[in-house]
Amino acid sequence: MPAFIYETKGRIAYLTINRPDARNAMNREVWDGLVKAWTEVGENPDIWVAIVTASGDKAFSSGQDLKEMAEWMSIPEDKRPPMPLPDINPMRGMRIWKPVIAAINGLAIGGGLELAMACDIRIAAQTAMLGLAEVKSAVIPGNSGSQKLPRLIPFAKALELLMTGDLVDAQEAYRLGLVNKVVPADQLLPEAEALAAKICENGPLAVRAVKELAYRGIEMSLEEGLRLETEIGDRLSKSEDAMEGPRAFAEKRKPVWKGR
Repeated sequence: MPAFIYETKGRIAYLTINRPDARNAMNREVWDGLVKAWTEVGENPDIWVAIVTASGDKAFSSGQDLKEMAEWMSIPEDKRPPMPLPDINPMRGMRIWKPVIAAINGLAIGGGLELAMACDIRIAAQTAMLGLAEVKSAVIPGNSGSQKLPRLIPFAKALELLMTGDLVDAQEAYRLGLVNKVVPADQLLPEAEALAAKICENGPLAVRAVKELAYRGIEMSLEEGLRLETEIGDRLSKSEDAMEGPRAFAEKRKPVWKGR
């Protein structure tokens, strides 16, 4: 049974961690699959939206596979293979402009929450629990968690969660703005698919452009962001899709997007 599954249906890619018996902990096979799938989503023109989820109903991911990590650390340093956790991965260093939705089906702790935070929109099952508990083991959330959590929720609350290692349930995560929506477990994937389909109705180049503008712009001054908006808007206006949108409106028909 593969530890990671990548499949596509129409314009949507599905990235699924498939280790339910190990609480979907992320081992070398999961990491390899995740990095390859993230690259494929970014480069494949036929994919417009991705959904990241996991098998079973207990865990989205409990984070790094600590058993595998312990085995790796037991190997003499001069004989160790590369670390199971790659330096460049979706949480840090691999940025794509296509929208990515996390369907959080259960526990998302440590690297599991870091993976969810690498996605743009997070939908959680009512049974989900989320947090960064690394300090309980005298380590830090070192795969982007310490930086992204304070950017997504109120700073004081982020500090509380980082310093206590406490988890929050799905409703509290929603209240804090960490997840966009909470749904019954049996509605989780249909809800994510409905959102993905809704996004796919829009011009794909425009969707990618607004994502890029949001992520890059939040790191800039307003003046710099406005210049970037003009630059990307000018580039987008020359695309076939930008011409198709007004034409379809004038002709009272549904636009046919080509992604170019």
